[in-house]
Amino acid sequence: MSRSSSAWSDKVLAVLRSGNTTAAIAQIKVAPSVRDLRGLEKAMAAAQLSGRWKDVDVAITEAIQALSAPRLHRSP
Repeated sequence: MSRSSSAWSDKVLAVLRSGNTTAAIAQIKVAPSVRDLRGLEKAMAAAQLSGRWKDVDVAITEAIQALSAPRLHRSP
């Protein structure tokens, strides 16, 4: 499980390094889990890319909040 999380963050990091922030943000919005997003944050910090793209940082924060929030259920 840990490897797939690392693979996802590595792929998103590669997209960011290529300069395609729009595609990276799209991937961040459909991230599999909070754990993957936290791994991406750590990978960006290790690569000294944190804070380089403000919109990417905002997308990560919003995605973490969305995945962490309790789900609202409709009554049947």
